[in-house]
Amino acid sequence: MSDTPLPTLADARAFTEAGEALVNRALDRARTITEGGRTIDDHQVLVERVAYAATEARACRELVEQMAALQAEGRLDAHLECVAGAGAAELAASLRGRLEPALEDLGLGEEDLEATFPAEVRARIRAARHEAVMRAIGRRVAETRGSNDLPLDEMHEQVRDSVREFADAEVYPHAERIHRHDELIPEDFITKMGELGYFGLSVPEEYGGFEMGNLAMILTTEELSRASLAAAGSLITRPEILAKALIGGGTEEQKKHWLPKIASGEVMVGVAVTEPDIGSNVAGVKCRAEKGTVDGEEGWIINGPKAWCTFAGRANVLSLLARTDPDVSKGNKGLSLFIVPKDPFDGHDFEMKQPGGGRLVGKADATPGYRGMHSFTLNFEDYFVPAANLVGGEERLGRGFYLQMAGFAAGRLQTGGRGCGLAQAALEKTAEYVVDRDQFGHPISEFQLTQYVLGRMAALIAPARAITYAAAVAMDEDERTAAPLAAQAKLLACDVAVVVTQEGQVLHGGWGYAEEYPISRYVVDATVLPIFEGVKPILELKVVGRALLAE
Repeated sequence: MSDTPLPTLADARAFTEAGEALVNRALDRARTITEGGRTIDDHQVLVERVAYAATEARACRELVEQMAALQAEGRLDAHLECVAGAGAAELAASLRGRLEPALEDLGLGEEDLEATFPAEVRARIRAARHEAVMRAIGRRVAETRGSNDLPLDEMHEQVRDSVREFADAEVYPHAERIHRHDELIPEDFITKMGELGYFGLSVPEEYGGFEMGNLAMILTTEELSRASLAAAGSLITRPEILAKALIGGGTEEQKKHWLPKIASGEVMVGVAVTEPDIGSNVAGVKCRAEKGTVDGEEGWIINGPKAWCTFAGRANVLSLLARTDPDVSKGNKGLSLFIVPKDPFDGHDFEMKQPGGGRLVGKADATPGYRGMHSFTLNFEDYFVPAANLVGGEERLGRGFYLQMAGFAAGRLQTGGRGCGLAQAALEKTAEYVVDRDQFGHPISEFQLTQYVLGRMAALIAPARAITYAAAVAMDEDERTAAPLAAQAKLLACDVAVVVTQEGQVLHGGWGYAEEYPISRYVVDATVLPIFEGVKPILELKVVGRALLAE
């Protein structure tokens, strides 16, 4: 075995500073090239490289700050310090390799690489990524079966422990059956989660919530996703999106009526924004809402399709973004947000008819993973919505896009938590498998390559978790300014989930492809993460890139 020393927090800080120095030079040049982000679409590949590298640098920074805080409290052990050093080294090397092919396009050169990553830093990065380091981490992961015991403050540790206990006892035993048979989420899950307050974590107490903050919400999402992404981990996201929109722009009457129902789980929510021919271009929504009267009641008549409406069958209401100004040239300024009541339905398709003749039809789209929630394609035909259900009332007419985007920021943050939870599940189940699996007379956890892969999985999860937790705290301070950080957390954590689940599957060998082991479910579930709540290329260019390059 090599005598390579284990990396320290000082190493992690050095890697972070090197990465930030190179990223800052790249950002300065990219701002000039894109005219402060105005010509991003003329330089998409370049902007993608810079935005992702900046995300990796930010994750390194948040990881270092997280570990430094633990060190100051006397709670940073040698294993966590080693993981932090290895994780920072992985991301620093990645961002350097990501930007190097674009040096000439950025107007940078070898001297910039040398200035930001001098030979001494490169040597330390190589040492921190050495197989001996990763194998040391991997051995500890095998010993602990990959458990996540990251120290938190007392309140947040209690939240994590209680949700973990619920998820292990109530969700995990049913997760495989729900996935294999494409079942709906059991009503028992919803009832118990409502009783435990999981739907009201960001709802103010005056409206029936608990208002524990975004970090508590992320910990809840992470632990539920660790048990099942589709059967629990995504269940609180849609209520969260509508709750954020109501808190940010709803009338007082709407808040008093809807928020307590959302917080208790009495009302489950589906989000209807995407359309069959409108994906990330939300401003291009065509589903229209026109003022009308049905049986003497004033309101809005909805017509048009929606796609990828997760949980729309079971939902009691849909958070619907529709065009209220027929002038399509007005883009997002002609969109409004509605709370659309509907009956809950079981099964994979439904039809709802209103007494006045309105009709809503939904059909679930078959997917390889993310089963339990079910995503529906919908079609509204003269579907009536009361005037009182226009979010924000007439004052917010045409402002629905902005209310929806605020909700999406919360959704992206939660998706970062979901990615961390799914990656954690893969780490734990893989650690269990390699310890129990004997080959050639030994548990495969004793083989060097197994230890190396386990160690790298843990090293990748650490910065993803750090940036996600940091985004949660930042969202509590200022949701508007923290929105780009939430997008970065989503971007990185989802990619980490894909990589880690696939690495875990390979360590399972042939059994990794069998439904007998949960790792196969983790792999197919992970593939949806870079797609929903902002597909990866749009997130990189239009959210993260635009925020970083704006002058």
